[in-house]
This record gives sequence, structure tokens and C-alpha cells, in this order.
Amino acid sequence: MDIAFHIGANCTDDDRLLKSASKNLPMLAGRGTRVPNPARYRRLLRETIQHLRGEMPEPGTRDILIDAILDHGETTERLVMGNPAFICTPARICEAGCFHEMASFKARSLQALFPEDRIELFLGIRNPASFVPACWEQTRGRGFDEFMAGLDPRMILWSDVVARLRQAAPGIALTVWCDEDSALLWPELVRAMAGIEADAAIEGGHDLVEEIMRPEGAARLRDYLASHPPASTAQERRIVSAFLDKYARPEAVEIEIDLPGWDAGLMADLTAIYEADLDRISKMEGVRLLAA
Repeated sequence: MDIAFHIGANCTDDDRLLKSASKNLPMLAGRGTRVPNPARYRRLLRETIQHLRGEMPEPGTRDILIDAILDHGETTERLVMGNPAFICTPARICEAGCFHEMASFKARSLQALFPEDRIELFLGIRNPASFVPACWEQTRGRGFDEFMAGLDPRMILWSDVVARLRQAAPGIALTVWCDEDSALLWPELVRAMAGIEADAAIEGGHDLVEEIMRPEGAARLRDYLASHPPASTAQERRIVSAFLDKYARPEAVEIEIDLPGWDAGLMADLTAIYEADLDRISKMEGVRLLAA
């Protein structure tokens, strides 16, 4: 069985991608793909992994999990799941002074639970200049220095996380994209998660872009795409980008950062480091980097 698992990151699409995929349940079911309710597996997988503590599961554990995740008697060829906090909660991204220190453990654990299945992980990443403040905002009053655990923000590299995921579970394929590009990549991401062809008709392909647009812009985009069907993915991206330039809500795309010591110079440094890091990720074996 194929298992597509959207592992986050925190403070990126916040389950929107899984919800968009879920708009296609009847069509996907006809193709042998299931998108179960997250309530059926998130706590189950978390507690199972915690209980194992890195040890190998008992024989039959995989089948017990699948039976709990799917409806009684239900079968599938592809299972689509997701949890933005699968690796860790926002409060723990810098735990022990290491960025996403739990990545290796979680990847090994997932592979151990589904040893005979073909697993593909999906990971949306975000510029640390905005990602770190967004995660800190969700720590409920925790001091920023305590949250950072001594980690220099300039040492935050998504390529390190990706490399640890690959090293821990080399048999798992990994698809990565930038959250900053998500609105343009959304239809491609939904199809990739669902495992369907690039030109398949889907629902929810413009959910994110419509969310960050003014209502009149979203309506005009829908009308334009209906009357001028794009000839290619690249053309569709250009159309969506043009509508975003004109109709995006400023509060949805502009981010204000107010952290002690985080001045314009540091923000520029973090952005430059992030952009160089993307080039490293694009060259990593077993990793597909989707770019707009």
C-alpha cells in the first residue's frame, strides 16, 4: 500500500492541504485512495510511537493500525494522512538546541510501523525569519530565550532536517515545497498527495489562493479560469499570480515581526540563508522540491 503522510511543518498550511484533498473523497475512493478523518489516526499513531520508544513493534501492529484507521471491511491502495505536529509541536522546534531534533526518531518510527508499505512524506517549509516567530507565538507565554534553547537562528537549516529524515529512513520518498509558494502550488500539491495525474480534475485546487484574496478577486479568478482554461500548469500559476498581485488581502500576505534582537539585518541574513538552503535541498537524492 502507498502511504502519503503530510508531516507539516507547523505554522505552514495548518491542515488546509488535507482538507482540500478531502473535498475529492468520492473521486479518490474510485481510484483506490482513502483520506481518513485525522481523529482516527493522530492520537493513535502518536501514542503508539511513544509507547514503542524506538523499539520495533510487535508483529501484526501494522494491520491493527490499518484496521483502526479505515472503516470496517474497507480496503485501499493509497492512504493519505497528515499531522502538522507529527515531528514535534511548535514549542519544541528548537528543543535541546537542535532544529527539529526529533525528525530522525519520528521517520524511523513511522517506517517501523509500516515496514512493507511505500511511504512518501510531504513537508512544507518556511523562511525561518517568519517561521520561528510564528511558532513562538503558539508557545503560550514561554520566554523567547527559553524557546530558542541557545540555538542561533542563523544555524536553522531545513536541509539538515531533510538530510536527517532521509538518513533515518532512506526508503521513504520526500516531497518538499516552500510555504511562501503554496498558493501557486496548491493544485499540484493536492494531486501529489492524492497520487493522481497532473491534469486530473479536482476540487479545492484554489482553496488557499481564494482564502488570501478579497472575495471579489476570488470570484473573478474562478470565472476567468472557467472561461479561459489554462493550457499548462505554468500558465495556471501565472494567472493565479496575476490575480494575487491585484486582489491579495494585505493582512493575509504581510507579516510583521517583533522579536528582541530581530532587526532588519538579521531578517535579511535569515532570508539569504534560507534561499541558499533551498538550492541544497534541490540537489538532495530522494527529495523532490516543488517550486513555483
